[in-house]
Amino acid sequence: MNNLKFQFDLHTHHDRCGHARGSIRDYIEAAIGKGLSIIGISDHTPYFSNREDHPYPHLAMATGKFPEYIAEVLQLKQEYSGKIEVLLGIEADFFPEDVKKYRRQFDQYPFDYIIGSVHHVDGVSIFNKTRWDGLSSEEKVRTKELYYSLIEQSARSGLFQILGHIDAMKGYYPEFSAIQTQIVEQTLKVIAQCDSVIEINTSGKTKYVGGWYPADDILEKALFHGVKVTYGSDAHDPHRVGDEFEIVQNRLKEIGFKKWYYFKAKKRYAVNL
Repeated sequence: MNNLKFQFDLHTHHDRCGHARGSIRDYIEAAIGKGLSIIGISDHTPYFSNREDHPYPHLAMATGKFPEYIAEVLQLKQEYSGKIEVLLGIEADFFPEDVKKYRRQFDQYPFDYIIGSVHHVDGVSIFNKTRWDGLSSEEKVRTKELYYSLIEQSARSGLFQILGHIDAMKGYYPEFSAIQTQIVEQTLKVIAQCDSVIEINTSGKTKYVGGWYPADDILEKALFHGVKVTYGSDAHDPHRVGDEFEIVQNRLKEIGFKKWYYFKAKKRYAVNL
């Protein structure tokens, strides 16, 4: 499939997660307004390993709301057929010890794709603004290497079609990118071996770091190692749907990528850049 007119966004949220604004319909309508061909709905999974139904109401939907979420996306997929293609996705936190629990939940539903994202390292959010305070250089290296070790494990799990924002730990700590270690290159090799797809996520502009996840130097290494890419705005507000799609598209072509990808029924489809 070809060209500048074919636009898609595979990473969007809505108000069920407790920290996004607008309904699923609002995101679909925004996508239509911007001329997208495909809109993926991919809100945060519940914390399936927690006994409470809704332990973190400002981070993720309640477990009891999960079937309702699926049903609404599938209903809207039918309603908007012929106007825009609506895909059923989800963004899942990656916890190595809970892969089987999450897989059991996902296997019950007809997902088009699942995004796997590492949001916690050593039990602390990667976006915690104080987590770096007082750490030595060695401890910073260890933290970065643990983060990428978790991303490697998420690729190896086979649970995800897409790996989310693979350098998002820099969000509120831009110095993260300058922490010297070979772990990023190693992780990209693992991602390539596992044939996982990484997203170019434009939500970095909403954090201290600005810009995208991942940075250009990582994308250049990803191309070298044969890692495939896709696009997601990570919109938590309808106005950000498709944000900077064409700018990302052009930058990927400059770097040397020829294609990027989307998923339907977990089957990967290539789009020429």
